[in-house]
This record gives sequence, C-alpha cells and structure tokens, in this order.
Amino acid sequence: MAITVRIPTPLRTLTGGEEAVSIEGANVRDLIENLESSHAGMKERLVDDKGVRRFVNLYVGDEDIRFLDGLDTELKDGDELSIVPAIAGGC
Repeated sequence: MAITVRIPTPLRTLTGGEEAVSIEGANVRDLIENLESSHAGMKERLVDDKGVRRFVNLYVGDEDIRFLDGLDTELKDGDELSIVPAIAGGC
C-alpha cells in the first residue's frame, strides 16, 4: 500500500532532495515509522511524545489529520500525505 508523502523544502535534506517519496503505512503512525526507517531524522521533526508537533500540519488529501483520527488516521493505497510546516509572520 504505497502512500505518496509530499516533503516541504526544509526537510528535503533528509530525503536527498526529493520533493515526494513513496512510503507504506496502514495509518499515519505506521507511515511515520516507515518514513523514519527510510529517511532518518524525519520522525523527530514531525512528532514528539504528545503527537504531531505544534508547528507541523499533516494532511491526508485536503484533510488535516487533527480533525480526523490524528496519528491513527487510516490510509489507503494511492493516498497523499502532505507535510506542511506552520508559517507565522507579520508586520
């Protein structure tokens, strides 16, 4: 069950410059574990002991996993998970 993971620019050093990688996983938690196995250092940038890090958003399709089942959000073959770092700014 291959899931396409969209990698933001700041994390591409961990994927050898790739903007998308294909990873297996029945749910987001499994996918992150498999992502870590293939691209060391990714897990610590995405999650901590409380769950998804505060300034990281994970989307399955167009849905934020925080509004689904969090890390237990189920995935199916062909799904796309996007990693979107939160950006703040102002004048």
